[in-house]
Amino acid sequence: MKVRPAQRAEAAALTEIALASKAHWGYDEAFLAACRDELTLHPADIERHRTTVAEEDGRVLGFTTLEGAPPQGVLGMMFVAPDALGRGIGRLLFEHTMTEARRLGFVRLTIDADPNAEPFYLAMGAVRVGATPSGSIPGRELPLLEYELTPR
Repeated sequence: MKVRPAQRAEAAALTEIALASKAHWGYDEAFLAACRDELTLHPADIERHRTTVAEEDGRVLGFTTLEGAPPQGVLGMMFVAPDALGRGIGRLLFEHTMTEARRLGFVRLTIDADPNAEPFYLAMGAVRVGATPSGSIPGRELPLLEYELTPR
């Protein structure tokens, strides 16, 4: 397994991973259609959002985005392909992204988490600090988490 910067040409494939990962939690087609714009990565987003992928045998199994400018930023997207869940890819991507964030001078990241992903982020050391409105579903709130980047 290797972690590397995403390539612009991978934007559509990463979007499909995001949508498949979201669908894994049992959301219906109407919900996924409402989320499509928010979960879509465009080629121009890849570098701007510091997109990183986990790849094995030439197949991308997951990705993250690190957004904003130091000292405070956002873990904007983090998705793992459903057939690769439970293999430690999420942990690998999270730890890699936090290491990169520290290197770039970030001290704190926020995460607008899907409720199904909140336990993962809490296990990684994030803390729930509130709720934030969904960018896709009117009236829906998402857990707002914060991760403090302590020097290592």
